[in-house]
Amino acid sequence: MMESGRNLNLQEKDILNKVLSGEISIRKVAMFVEDWESAIKIRRLAIEELAGVEFENIQNYSIDTENVVKKNTENMIGAVQVPLGVAGPLNINGEYAQGDFYIPLATTEGALVASINRGSSVITGSGGANVRIFQNSMTRAPVFKFENLERTKKFVDWVKKKSTLEKMKEKIKESTRYGELLNVESFVLGNTAYLRFGFDTKDAMGMNMVTLATDVIVDLIVDEFGADPISLSGNMCSDKKPAAVSSINGRGKTVVAEVTIPRDTVESKLKCTPDEMVEVNYRKNLLGSARAGSLGFNAHAANVIAAMYIACGQDPAHVVEGSYTITTMDIDKYGNLYCTVTLPAVAVGTVGGGTGIGTQRDCLNLLGVSGSGEKPGENSKKLAEIVAASVLAGELSLIGAQAAGHLARAHAKLGR
Repeated sequence: MMESGRNLNLQEKDILNKVLSGEISIRKVAMFVEDWESAIKIRRLAIEELAGVEFENIQNYSIDTENVVKKNTENMIGAVQVPLGVAGPLNINGEYAQGDFYIPLATTEGALVASINRGSSVITGSGGANVRIFQNSMTRAPVFKFENLERTKKFVDWVKKKSTLEKMKEKIKESTRYGELLNVESFVLGNTAYLRFGFDTKDAMGMNMVTLATDVIVDLIVDEFGADPISLSGNMCSDKKPAAVSSINGRGKTVVAEVTIPRDTVESKLKCTPDEMVEVNYRKNLLGSARAGSLGFNAHAANVIAAMYIACGQDPAHVVEGSYTITTMDIDKYGNLYCTVTLPAVAVGTVGGGTGIGTQRDCLNLLGVSGSGEKPGENSKKLAEIVAASVLAGELSLIGAQAAGHLARAHAKLGR
């Protein structure tokens, strides 16, 4: 744990004074000290002086600072802690996630962990959630401009050739050992063309991988066709933004989870009937979302995804794609509740990004998915299945609470 004291040696005091005078910029502090912790301390003290504040807590943490400043965060001055709760056990019958799991949830929203815990209990008591992955493709979409429509059409036709795709697949070997180009889609707007590349990124979430791979493909396109690249990302990807293309075509992993809850279990544990839950889901998640023009048709999928992403070192900005979730509820022929959640765009990885930070790695270890899988790609798929099952638990609990009229009561009871 970092020391919270303000004691500086002579060298550190000199550097701090130069930062305060403007002689050394905040971002260059590390160039003048011997270790990362000194740089962090000097930056923090400089910000305290410049902003007229006194930090009391951000200097206390356990993460490996050298690893973080090299890979994750620039101009580090400390760390922000998020309370970590656990829900479960949650029984999952997936292709990759099989068995009982305890779900780590980093959140400051009261009642969220309790809600997912209740949903997990209902699912586990009903034989578990069945989960399957239907697509696995991380995207990047560069944009090209042409002098006229004829040239644009020739470009799109060239891209569609099987020989062109094979050249592109070979070309990306210059940038990645693990990434695999799966397909490319063309989208035209006037004399502008967007190419939406889809990649298998194995156990990495893969945005850095696909960006580098796309960059070398663009070099190939420039050399062989003479296209004018405007930007490596033309927003048809579409990364970290609400977009119909990702909701419809998918991005990352498209995952579906299902469970059948016996009628008596719904009545005893969720304090309502399957019919009432179906009605709430129809009027709220389906009709209400449609009337609002939403891209997501769910109760609170983003809540679960955000909490899991923060706990497990994922990029929390991808909660946008997670919010595309569609929740369905029906009554089966025996009168039981059949519920599914479809997540079109789950962007997760078990290597790279924030997955190497100690506290986040602990959470991945809890789920049995830290690092690369025995077969590349298995761990990230396992994590995606766990995320989908957890979202299913959250949807069941919240819709049940609303059907029973317990939502406000639960928050009041827990003092939220």
